[in-house]
Amino acid sequence: MSRFEELVSTVAEYQKRAAENYDRIRRLAEELKDGYCAFMGPSKGACVHLVQPAGPFKPITNLDTAFSVPPRGFRPLGAIAFGLAVRVSEGTDWIRVAMTCHKLGEKFTVHIEGGPSYTFQLPLSGSHPEEFYELLFQHIKAQFTEAIDRYDRGTDARSIGFDFSEAQEPSPTN
Repeated sequence: MSRFEELVSTVAEYQKRAAENYDRIRRLAEELKDGYCAFMGPSKGACVHLVQPAGPFKPITNLDTAFSVPPRGFRPLGAIAFGLAVRVSEGTDWIRVAMTCHKLGEKFTVHIEGGPSYTFQLPLSGSHPEEFYELLFQHIKAQFTEAIDRYDRGTDARSIGFDFSEAQEPSPTN
């Protein structure tokens, strides 16, 4: 085998692992999107979408752009970021919560940007996502309650730790 063929073979193995990593994280993100919306219990419409982790966003799930790694082509092997757009009003107001997910052994750690981390055991069916949903809910709620407290005290009126988007109309169900 030539050095070139050896390199090509090694990169092919790398890409297999990168595809497996992407597929697992994508599956986890989709489960988190659906599960968190169910956890929140909205009376009507969708309340969570998968969106890109940075830049302008619209509260519409688009799996081709929701991750920091492309769904096709050469993919790096490592942590992958994604965003959850979460509806925060009865109307059309949404925030984005960016997250990064990486595999450590037989565990996946999800780090909420500007917040806590949570570790899921593999396989995911053995995990208890309600703990993560509660952690995420408390993180989001704390951003608003802390801003309210700062306002009421007349101190540091810095911005809230989320990107906002307003949909033109209520979002359809997931």
